Amino acid sequence: MTINEFITIWLQFLACLLLVGYAGVKITIYGDAIADKTGLGGNWIGFLLMATVTSVPELASGISAVTLVNSPDIAIGTLLGSCVFNLAIIVLVDLFYRKASIYKSADVGHVLSAAFGIVLIGLCGLSIDLADAELMISVGHVGLYSPVIVLLYILAVRTVFRYESHQLKTYSEQEPDPFPALSLASVILRYLFSAIVVIFAGVWLPSVAKQIALLMHWQESFVGTLLVALITSLPEMVVALTAIKIHALDMAIGNIFGSNLFNMAVVAVEDYFYKAGPILAQVSPIHSISAATSVTMTGLAIIGLFYRAEQRVLKMVGWISWLLFALYLLNSYALFIYA
Repeated sequence: MTINEFITIWLQFLACLLLVGYAGVKITIYGDAIADKTGLGGNWIGFLLMATVTSVPELASGISAVTLVNSPDIAIGTLLGSCVFNLAIIVLVDLFYRKASIYKSADVGHVLSAAFGIVLIGLCGLSIDLADAELMISVGHVGLYSPVIVLLYILAVRTVFRYESHQLKTYSEQEPDPFPALSLASVILRYLFSAIVVIFAGVWLPSVAKQIALLMHWQESFVGTLLVALITSLPEMVVALTAIKIHALDMAIGNIFGSNLFNMAVVAVEDYFYKAGPILAQVSPIHSISAATSVTMTGLAIIGLFYRAEQRVLKMVGWISWLLFALYLLNSYALFIYA
């Protein structure tokens, strides 16, 4: 490895971070403006609009992993690792949101998308275990779990939308329009431009990460399940932290749970593109640890949203957040030891 190669690859990494950081801020601001101008709730905008855009890097890197480099472990590891990291973002949100406890301030309606996340992530983990026990059922090269995941994702989107519509009819809290001089079409165009930048940077990031792994002589499995997952989740982190600054807490939380749901929908997409058989039958059983960790972390988040705890431990974050952080570290350690 030459010094020029080392500098070049880390400069590319820095460029990606700057692009994601700048565009992520703009996406959050314009997404909030779309919510105000259309009357849609912050939950819905965060759940679908934000989550879809910020999860596109996982989609792009996953498809390339199964079609170009024939690595289903990197594809699935990135998705499940991203789910764990997304839930760890809740800890950062709790740390930087100082008005009150996020578990008390956030809309309890997030429990809907979180519960669907438990079902879909749990189904993914169960399918990996069934494949390990040679009990996988498939239709052609696609696992039976894939159409079930797609149907459940569509049901989740429909359910959250109907819930949001009902809430908006019952509680008509309309925030001031942050861009009164701009039309809805102008705001949407600016949002789309920022989204394209995030998508471009997100697609570029996994390639940069793989080059870093090669130059630094790091294990590819470790990079796939932790480094690439962390990098592709940077848009979610930027969106969440920016949402806090503009007092759009529900958008931040909705983006986290929505991104995890979209990640599970991506499993079905990757399964279709992977022609060697059901993709979850070809991956290491170690990924079920990430699935179990994600399910447990989501369950803790649901407890926090229902319990509405206000106390901060050590004046930093709530006890739910401390447990989420501990589980993230535990999952990272388990994957590091395995790698």
